Order: sequence, then structure tokens, then C-alpha cells
Amino acid sequence: MEIDEQRHTAEQTVRALVQRSRRGPEDLVLMTDRRRPAPGPGEYLVRVGAAGVNFADVMQTRGTYGGGPRAPYVAGFEAAGEIVGAGSGIESPLPLGTHVVGTGPGAFAQYMTMPAAGALPVPSGWSDAEALGLVLNWATALAALKPLGGVEAGDAVLVHAAAGGVGQAAVRLARHYGARVIATASPAKHDTVRALGADGVLDSARPDLAEEIVRLTGGVDLVLESVGRVTFGASLRVAKPFTGRVVVFGAASGDARLSTRDLVFTHQVQVKGLHIGALATAAPSVHRSLLVELEALIAQGVYPPGTPQVHPLAEGPAVLRQLEAGRTRGKHALDPWR
Repeated sequence: MEIDEQRHTAEQTVRALVQRSRRGPEDLVLMTDRRRPAPGPGEYLVRVGAAGVNFADVMQTRGTYGGGPRAPYVAGFEAAGEIVGAGSGIESPLPLGTHVVGTGPGAFAQYMTMPAAGALPVPSGWSDAEALGLVLNWATALAALKPLGGVEAGDAVLVHAAAGGVGQAAVRLARHYGARVIATASPAKHDTVRALGADGVLDSARPDLAEEIVRLTGGVDLVLESVGRVTFGASLRVAKPFTGRVVVFGAASGDARLSTRDLVFTHQVQVKGLHIGALATAAPSVHRSLLVELEALIAQGVYPPGTPQVHPLAEGPAVLRQLEAGRTRGKHALDPWR
């Protein structure tokens, strides 16, 4: 009886990374006795195969992510894994055993709950880790380029932080749609970005960044802005007056300021904000069209299986510190079973 009770207790607890304060990744700790979550109405219970690491995770550890969780909490919000349970009220539920990718609270753990409405089947033949980025990185890049950015063949597109998860997707997609791509990244990452097809790669820290981009392009039609303070001024200066679009979906280097006076007298450009979760809620038909297009891009081979660097769960805090310091490239993931 005692052995059975111990086994039952073990099945109800999970390994998880718990954020204990707003002091950043240094206060993200591995715990082995967190209670396994139970799916509520409209939710799947997912056995996590791989959890995606995003800059939003860094912001949440410091309490700077809008609407983020309050400490203590199980960290992470993007994962792929196997459906092992389901709550009530799910319309056309996927069968148990289906592997899905999506978002939900507490992804840095062996089990998590995931809203069924936003869970997508992992593409056929792909591993859980290879599917990470589908609903976040690639959907964000596509939204920034197409429905918000209106990219067309022949456009000049500037992609900041081009070596990151969204940035790499954006370079691939912009090239696919026939745009000329100028990208920024730290010098050590330039070869990675060039290999994706960028026509030019610049160091975002160079003092003459805006002047060099204008020299190369004559002005850009679309800017994908995720860096913030360090690059935002240059983004406004290089966008073509009136027709140029700046789509803002991050501020990794800190917030930047823009006034109505700036828009009227100095930078007459179109500035658009993007948060893929908010887009899914506020404009569900637009979001659904993105997912349909991503499925087509996968079928065409434009969107290949991801190649994230997968780390054991215990290395999560170190990975977040590296991401915060700008020392990563591409997608990173955690394996909660390692």
C-alpha cells in the first residue's frame, strides 16, 4: 500500500522551473514537487516534449511583460507535446495521443494545460521540438510582413534582430515574397543571417546605421522592429515618408518614445503595434488566415522543420540569461524530461 501511495504521489507531481520573484532569471529555480495541473473547460492537458524559450520569458522574470504572471509561477508559455487529457466543452477535440504545439501557462514543466482553441497539430513527420515557433515566431513574422506590413515583391524590408527566432523566420518569408532584405544583427551572427538569404547585414550598434541603410536602399518600405531603444530612431528615419510601415512587436533593448509631433513634423510613417496573442483574440479571422498560410508554406517547403538548440530543463535560467544578454542565435528550447 505504501509503495502504491508513493507511485500515485509521483504521478501527481512534476519537475518545473518556478519564478520566485521579479529579480530576473537568477531567481528561476528547478522544483521537483509541483502538482501536475488539471485541464479546465476548453483546455488540453499536454505532456510537454519541448518548451520554447522566448524573450517574453525574460521580460516576465523581471515583471516587465504586460499582463504577465505574478511570482511565484511556473515559467514558460510555449510548448509542443502529447495530449494526455482534456477538459469539458472543447469543440471538435483532437484525439488523446495527438501531438500539438501551442501556448499556455507553465510550459517549463513536464505537464501543462493548453487552450484547445489555439493548439495546432504538430506537422506530420516533425518532432515536438521542430514544431516550436509555429504559433509564435513564424506567426509573428508572417503577421508583421503580410496583414500589417503589406509586403509586396520588390519592397525593401529591414529586419532587426535577424538572428533570433522571429528574425530568421522574417528573413526567409520576406525573401519568399520577393522582397529585398536588409537585416541587423551583432557581427558574430552575420554569417547566420546571410545564409538565410539576406541581401545585406549590418551591425545594429553602428552609429551611422540609418545613413548606411538609406545609402543601400534609398529608404525602406517596411521595418520589422523588435529591438526598441537602440534601433527605433533609425527605423523611423529609414522608412519612406507616408508609404513606409514600421511594425513594432518587441523592445529587447528597452522602450523608445514617439510623439504626435514626431509623426506630424519629422517622421511621417505608418507605425503599427503587434502582439500575436492579442491579434488572435481581437482579430481571430486574420489569425486563422495566418495559420492557413503557414500550413501552405510548410507544404511548399518554404517553412522547414525548426532546428532549435534543446537544453535540459535545469539549464533554463542560464539560457534566459544568455538570451537577455544577446548571446543566442536562433530558437532555443527546454526538455523537461532531461
